[in-house]
Amino acid sequence: MGKVRERIAASPDYLVSGRLVRATGLVLEAVGLKVPLGAGCRIELAPGLDGERFAEAEVVGFSGDKVFLMPLVELSGLTPGARVFPLNNAGDGLERSFPLGEALLGRVVNGCGQALDSKGSLEDTARGSLTCTPLNPLDRAPIDTQIDVGIRAINALLSVGRGQRMGLFAGSGVGKSVLLGMMARFTSADVIVVGLIGERGREVKDFIDNILGEEGRRRAVVVAAPADTSPLLRLQGAAYATRLAEYFRDSGRNVLLIMDSLTRYAMAQREIALAIGEPPATKGYPPSVFAKLPALVERAGNGRPGGGSITAFYTVLTEGDDQQDPIADAARAILDGHIVLSRQLAESGHYPAIDVEASISRAMSAIVGREQQQAAQQFKQHFSRYQRNRDLISVGAYSPGHDPQLDRAVALHPHLEQFLQQTMDEQSTIDDARAAMAAAVGVPL
Repeated sequence: MGKVRERIAASPDYLVSGRLVRATGLVLEAVGLKVPLGAGCRIELAPGLDGERFAEAEVVGFSGDKVFLMPLVELSGLTPGARVFPLNNAGDGLERSFPLGEALLGRVVNGCGQALDSKGSLEDTARGSLTCTPLNPLDRAPIDTQIDVGIRAINALLSVGRGQRMGLFAGSGVGKSVLLGMMARFTSADVIVVGLIGERGREVKDFIDNILGEEGRRRAVVVAAPADTSPLLRLQGAAYATRLAEYFRDSGRNVLLIMDSLTRYAMAQREIALAIGEPPATKGYPPSVFAKLPALVERAGNGRPGGGSITAFYTVLTEGDDQQDPIADAARAILDGHIVLSRQLAESGHYPAIDVEASISRAMSAIVGREQQQAAQQFKQHFSRYQRNRDLISVGAYSPGHDPQLDRAVALHPHLEQFLQQTMDEQSTIDDARAAMAAAVGVPL
């Protein structure tokens, strides 16, 4: 900390230090600072056995001459009038930077870029800021190539293009983590970036060891910001995962970005906004939440023609399986399609529990041929017709011969159900999925 103190002492007068005047809940108020929103600060804590102690915080708002700070970690030893030192951005080594580069492949880090695994420190890794110059929408390459995610139902019926952004809508406990792990292991992408944002800490290790596995982890970077971290660190974890994906995209790679979950990201922003006094709006979510979501999601997608891409899957938790949840509704509007997981299917032992009737890929018509589109349409029509008449069939009220289309749907239904189910260790390529779909509906492809 000696070099830090020397650099602080050499800063302009208004950057030397401020003092805390109030600490309520998650927010600290300081005076005597003139720093921009998003700037980092160090807060002096009561000395410990190792001498001076500091904690890092970020500027999240201001009112008059008061600056609102939110710490990145839980504080102990905070005292009234504690000094606050800004981290200026003059290129003197005090700005906040994060590890970027090839060295992160196979690693697990937290929202600050610190290693959580036992594979050594990342202090010597090339570093950069969280900000990246946004691409002009007209400079992006179009979505015209299908990406293999290894899931039969998605490859054939909900085809995903390279650079597409999809939402995975599900309640709790219907198999979304397993589905994400299958994608991470079986995808044809060059690099996988996984952001575990706001989930239970136990799930982080379980996802890495049992779901992602060694095969997926070798070409993946996992950014973990569990539920017990501060809301600011959860926001930062999502931004860091996206920045890593941008780094690999800009180096010409095709990246699969998995964010679990977008809802926890929105909840973290809600905690911060309410703590600094922003009024709640839709179901308790302040307006800033609905501004943050597109700002994060729009960073994914294709790069310039001939460059890399970010194909993104964002999980969205639907409270009580309510598809009209405000976050789910906002996400559906800004994403390029959505895959809905059904609790009813999961409870009946149907995995993956993809509700093909409620799901859609908006880019499918641009990335697959007419024959596959027609076969997928026939598949959905037969499946939907059977579902609408399921009750009549179950009670024995259905008699063949009155409705030829229903007769065919009933005859094909066992094949359709078998097509939609897939074990977590089974991989289905694009060609395999197309052939299986054609066989299920009985059409040439």
